[in-house]
Amino acid sequence: MTAARKLIAVAFLFLLALGGVPQAQEPTTQHRIAIVISTGPVDGITDNGSRVWRAFFEELRRLGDFEGQNLTVERYSGEGRPEGFADLGRDVVSRNPDVIVAIGPPITLAVTAATSTIPLVATGTYTSSGVMPSLARPGGNMTGARVEGYEINGKRLQLLKEAVPTASKVVFLDMRTFWESTGGQEVREELRKASRVLHISLTDLLVEESTPSEYQRAFAEIAKDPPDAILVSSTSELFPYRRLIVELAERYRLPGMYAWRDYAEAGGLMAYGTDLVEIWRRLADDVHEILNGAKPGDIPIYQPTKFEFLINLKPANELGLTIPPPLLALADEVIE
Repeated sequence: MTAARKLIAVAFLFLLALGGVPQAQEPTTQHRIAIVISTGPVDGITDNGSRVWRAFFEELRRLGDFEGQNLTVERYSGEGRPEGFADLGRDVVSRNPDVIVAIGPPITLAVTAATSTIPLVATGTYTSSGVMPSLARPGGNMTGARVEGYEINGKRLQLLKEAVPTASKVVFLDMRTFWESTGGQEVREELRKASRVLHISLTDLLVEESTPSEYQRAFAEIAKDPPDAILVSSTSELFPYRRLIVELAERYRLPGMYAWRDYAEAGGLMAYGTDLVEIWRRLADDVHEILNGAKPGDIPIYQPTKFEFLINLKPANELGLTIPPPLLALADEVIE
């Protein structure tokens, strides 16, 4: 071996000992997911958005999925107009993401109508609509979370009656598209049974689309014959406009029962529902599993067991309501 070659060999061994020899890098696996919501701006689907989306992206990062590094996130909104959901579902599917996250039954149904192969993680109630055979083994290309059962609506009406004992006339705010669906029929039946027991005349207040002008129109309509209180549906299309809905209930002096704590935190009188943060974390877990090879049909639909009951005393005071002490004692949280 020549002197030059000996020098190169020694240098190589020296660099190897110091860990300085460049090693071949494994290419980072890139994944692409699409998140589809029925209404509201897509710029809220971030880790700086609502608490549910913060939880979703925090959980992805905890699992090693970082947007802008090994994960690309595409965001879509149906802008609250049901007539466009089918086209939106087909558009998202045509882009062939690795996983689609669909929030709410209407968007879920639009996506499932457009694909039976792209993995889908969704929220909603599915067995009654025929999308999947069971929650334990959904099969096919879909998994996700069942946000709540229909029977919870009767419980919400009961709590509202306890807070406002004089209420004999209550209006129920919902989207017409859900109200006329199979799921809507089950909600109607639960509310019919509860209202009969509670001696409440329950009427529906249906919005055609989830837009500010439509909510303003709906509340102006009930002002012609004011009810004693309002029960707001858990339908996902309403959630992005929760602050507006609460403000309108306040303007028309309507004690309100809402589905999620976010409404009470925005100034609503009461909220009773499941923990959405936990549900959105579960959605992120499902996405991660699928991106790492799991089949969505083998992942059971998550069914939450934790429920939250919040009472906000500020609107109660403004409405001149005295919340009964036994009801206050039931609350998981009382907002002063």
